[in-house]
Amino acid sequence: MREKIIHKSADLFLSYGFKSVTMDDIANALGISKKTIYQHFDNKTKLVEATTLAMFNIISHGIDCICELEKNPIEEIYDIKRFVSEHLKDEKSSPQYQLQKYYPKIYKSLKKKQFDVMYQCVKANLDRGIALGIFRDTIHVDFITRIYFSCMLAIKDEDLFSKKTFSMNMLMENYIEYHLRGVCTNKGLEHLDKIIQKNQS
Repeated sequence: MREKIIHKSADLFLSYGFKSVTMDDIANALGISKKTIYQHFDNKTKLVEATTLAMFNIISHGIDCICELEKNPIEEIYDIKRFVSEHLKDEKSSPQYQLQKYYPKIYKSLKKKQFDVMYQCVKANLDRGIALGIFRDTIHVDFITRIYFSCMLAIKDEDLFSKKTFSMNMLMENYIEYHLRGVCTNKGLEHLDKIIQKNQS
């Protein structure tokens, strides 16, 4: 039952936001009593914590599986973007923004975990791209890895990018292209342009 509660909570939180969804909403969606939820979670904060950790583990595992395929590093970035978008429902409810605002301790802990995973993933991606001659060998890998993570957080900041003006998919697509055009060699740019044309058609 605990896993069912986490799974349904994740679905509701991603659809409507961490603040909007109540314990009653989750109980009703599962067709159980609120008392049953409280047998597994002392309060909503504990449920949010367990749910975000479960989502993080699923996404981290998925990213690891994509990286293990060792595809072209440019394609790999787009594959990861698609996988994350599908699992976070294009972040329509601004989960990261709401988590930061209403559950700052959970957000801080999650951010640390996200950085550790993303750092290794992006660094490996850049190193392989350099080895293949599609990324410039003059780039500062550690700097770009940290900037990449920082910008991924920044585009989820609704004070900077209002959901009324920018969709998460539009922000992600534009940021990934911005990042890649900054690190690609001419050979890499040719491959990037082909992927962008393919995605647009």
